[in-house]
Amino acid sequence: MDTTTVRRTQAELRPELTAGASAPVLDLVIPVLDEAAGLERAVRTTRAFLDSQLPYSSRLTIADNASTDGTLEIAQRLAAELPGVRVLHLDERGRGRALHAAWLASDAQVFAYMDVDLSTDLSALLPLIAPLVSGHSHLAIGTRLSRTSRVVRGPSREVISRSYNLLLRGTLAARFSDAQCGFKAIRSDAAHALLPLVADTGWFFDTELLVLAERAGLRIHEVPVDWVDDPDSRVDIVATALADLRGIARVGRDLAAGRLPLAELRAHLPLVGDAPPPGPDDASHGTGDARGTLLRQLVRFAVVGVASTVAYGLLYLLLRGPIGAQAANVTALLLTAVANTTANRRVTFGISGRSRAATHQGQGLVVFGLAWALTSGSLALLAAVAPTAGHLTELAVLAVANLGATVLRFVLLRRWVFRPRRPADSSTPLPGGTVR
Repeated sequence: MDTTTVRRTQAELRPELTAGASAPVLDLVIPVLDEAAGLERAVRTTRAFLDSQLPYSSRLTIADNASTDGTLEIAQRLAAELPGVRVLHLDERGRGRALHAAWLASDAQVFAYMDVDLSTDLSALLPLIAPLVSGHSHLAIGTRLSRTSRVVRGPSREVISRSYNLLLRGTLAARFSDAQCGFKAIRSDAAHALLPLVADTGWFFDTELLVLAERAGLRIHEVPVDWVDDPDSRVDIVATALADLRGIARVGRDLAAGRLPLAELRAHLPLVGDAPPPGPDDASHGTGDARGTLLRQLVRFAVVGVASTVAYGLLYLLLRGPIGAQAANVTALLLTAVANTTANRRVTFGISGRSRAATHQGQGLVVFGLAWALTSGSLALLAAVAPTAGHLTELAVLAVANLGATVLRFVLLRRWVFRPRRPADSSTPLPGGTVR
């Protein structure tokens, strides 16, 4: 990636905001595209909340990127009527492009954004930005995947969201829990350091920003949020998924090739207090050795997976005649699952000896069952949601589900089945015999 080109692009995109009062602590951006129906309610509700509940000075920026349905006119009327509301207009589409432009043009101390549908409860806004104002963290994100989050959404979006975050953990060693929740904040100094390096202008913008921040060693604060799915969402899930996969591949290549100047960022972004040192299994904040270990494990896992697939095919062909198709399928799957766990135990994760071998096999079968349920469940869900879907749609769903199942297996094998056991410390027992 050419960093100079990225900086020049951002300078060209940066629009001028109308001069006004002194710089606020918070600039909250609502990116919009053809949102004439719900914009006024969102702006009035949010501005009223900022005025009554937030102890910091704030600005609400409506970032309109190429709306054609009257959104811009409504935004301009609201800005003229409501103090503390501004409008920024871009002639090109892309949520990432809108946030790039709005944040780089702002003079606030903290930048944030939220979705116009108000899916996220606004009560989480103060916990989101307080760690940034105090200097405790560089970025903050809302997470719908915390145990204390209350989320209302359909099963398909739940599966897609969790699979995507598992994919990020397996491919880019991401440690943040929820990449795509539309509720995030960043300190201005961190934004000006990171945004010139973020190339995506669409939905992958959030993920790329967070991955680069983690790899630079910046501190990311997570806030559990209450979230209600918008039934009128017009996001093209298939197109977005494909764009995300391309983004993951691009960022992975850039990181592996060392094209991004991340090492220099941490020294220029101080915190109140020192950041905690990386843990022994911290692949995203840790040393190059940790990332190298993860890469080697991924390669070996892929090799074992290919070998297991070939073995399954051969066993199925050998057994189909004597015992029939269904029995041959189950037998071949079971045998290759056991062999796959054994191979990953020894080859991928370097565990030898008989200690906990039976436990590993049992856990491996559970992992296999979850992966199988994900692929089978995706087809069942498609049949329930779109019973007339064609073969190409089925193939696309299966491709995404199998990718998610593969990532799920790797993450569970690495984080659960073959996770290194910590030495017991009898001085700090926890209930149930667990030691921390």
